[in-house]
Amino acid sequence: MKKKLLACLLAGTMVLSMAACGDEKAPASDSVPSDSAPESVPESTPEPTPEPTPEAPVAEEASIDFEDGNMGFVSAYSKPADAAEVEMSIVDFGGSKALQVKNLTGKVPYVAIDATSLLGADVAKVASVELSIGVSYEDGSFNAVSGGLLAWSGEDLKETSDDWSVYLEKVNPKKQVATLSAGEEFIADAGNMLVVQLKTDNGVAAGAGNATMYIDNIRFLDASGNLLKADSSATFVANAMFESSGTDYVNLAYLANPVTFEGFALTGDGWAQNGLDMPQEIIDALVPGSVVQIEYKSDTGNMWLVMNQSAAGWKRVGCGPIDGCTEPSSYYNSGRTIAQITYEQLSAACGGDVSTFGPSMQCESDGAWEVFSVKVGQAAPYYAALGSEAVEFEGFACSGDGWAQNGFDMPQEFIDALVPGSVVEISYSSENNDMWIVMNQSAAGWKRVAQCNENGEGWATLVDGKCYITYEQLSQVCGGDVSTFGPSMQCEASGKWEVFGVKVGPAKEFKMMRDPVEFEGFACSADGWAQAGFDMPQEIIDALVPGSVVEISYTSENGDMWIVMNQSAAGWKRVAQQNESGEGWAACNGSICQITYEQLEKACGGDVTAFGPSMQCEASGKWEVFGVKVGTVE
Repeated sequence: MKKKLLACLLAGTMVLSMAACGDEKAPASDSVPSDSAPESVPESTPEPTPEPTPEAPVAEEASIDFEDGNMGFVSAYSKPADAAEVEMSIVDFGGSKALQVKNLTGKVPYVAIDATSLLGADVAKVASVELSIGVSYEDGSFNAVSGGLLAWSGEDLKETSDDWSVYLEKVNPKKQVATLSAGEEFIADAGNMLVVQLKTDNGVAAGAGNATMYIDNIRFLDASGNLLKADSSATFVANAMFESSGTDYVNLAYLANPVTFEGFALTGDGWAQNGLDMPQEIIDALVPGSVVQIEYKSDTGNMWLVMNQSAAGWKRVGCGPIDGCTEPSSYYNSGRTIAQITYEQLSAACGGDVSTFGPSMQCESDGAWEVFSVKVGQAAPYYAALGSEAVEFEGFACSGDGWAQNGFDMPQEFIDALVPGSVVEISYSSENNDMWIVMNQSAAGWKRVAQCNENGEGWATLVDGKCYITYEQLSQVCGGDVSTFGPSMQCEASGKWEVFGVKVGPAKEFKMMRDPVEFEGFACSADGWAQAGFDMPQEIIDALVPGSVVEISYTSENGDMWIVMNQSAAGWKRVAQQNESGEGWAACNGSICQITYEQLEKACGGDVTAFGPSMQCEASGKWEVFGVKVGTVE
């Protein structure tokens, strides 16, 4: 298009020049009769017309140009399963100050810009956002990158996206534009933001490593194109998209009835220990089935215990194969912010029950570390939320004061769904965050279930505003099968409470998993009901043993995920999706999916030799998988 325009301009210039010459009258002595032969004129090469020197681009005023060094209004967004850890700073780039975003883990950088805090009430005037995005690599090369400009708009933070790209080295950095169309408008006081996502990094495939991204000259414009002023001293305020959904218990046990180790907030360098003598309440909580939970950060992501005065001597517990240690590893959540070590691990290392542990407990890592808290509690299963496979207890919405019960008679379809392997899910809120069930007409009498554990039934799992109590817990307390439960189900808590809904469905338990083996190169995507995957390397086949679990890091339109074994001994098989082989359902939370060896074995018709050479993924909507691991279950 640009070349055609230039040609037209040149042609137009020639026409105008010819017209101008025709208007000038030649002197009489130079006139030539029309029948005379023209005088021969030797050819000459005209001097080339010099190209006009391009004008320097006019610097546009920006709402934010980073020249003042302020960046308190931006934050890394780490909630998506594919989110990278990033390091942000203000540096010189492209002739001015810019926000530098270094990718530390090789996943996808997400950087949120808090438009609400920057603009105040004027955020509602934003019609478009312009910003400059650049890229660099440590080896000095240039590689194309692209991504999305995600807008979180309105009260419900609806996400919409505009594409951006930097494909040419001579246009690096490049101006990018996000437009807020009808229905995408920002509104005041709703935490509306713009998120820059670097999705495709061609430098990785070229061997240049991960791209470093630069953001500069952010321009918030109204519908008339007028620049909106921003307060660069604003401080980022996290919105609901950033709110934690509670403790990340993936790969861990839920910690029930926890006791806090008071004062255990300590630091240390790599391979340095630090700790305290255990108070009596911690010693009393260390019983079979309990777990020590450590909330921490460390340079390497690792954390374990040292029992420096145990009956067996100075012992590391949970260090795994690090530095030649042969103890089983700690259990870690997916973000490596929580480590858990079981009573049984401590017992095996120290040589007996809690009396052999010694008076002191210390923490250690192979990199600089900081511990924020230590707790001891009972290990309870961590469940995935029930979905369409569950049966709703119609009309179960009620409330009560502390220690007051409220509930309803169970409808027949709910009773029919109460079968071995099922779990009751209660959506609730309460002053003290607790919740349990009362079966007021059971065969065993008036009974609280999963509250005081007086029948040895264990504790309720309380995660993300939901309470989970299994059929087996109800059965143990009520004295038999569902026929002993009685007609009524009630709820209760220790403080004022409200229940919004009750369901029952097949329990989908996330397993405690440690020592994961990575399925190298397992990153793929597909549309709904389409499969994609790879042949299994030998190390994955070797890791698939009884008691192991396959863990998939993913996103999908409908939140679901499962495995397809397309060459199993039993034929083409979906595993943990439609449950046609009685293998149970996958445990999925929208970013992590777990499927056990036993589920694979049941669907495929035998041990790992029956699984076939290939493993594929599938979901009911468009999906993407970022990684697959196989780990050990206690």
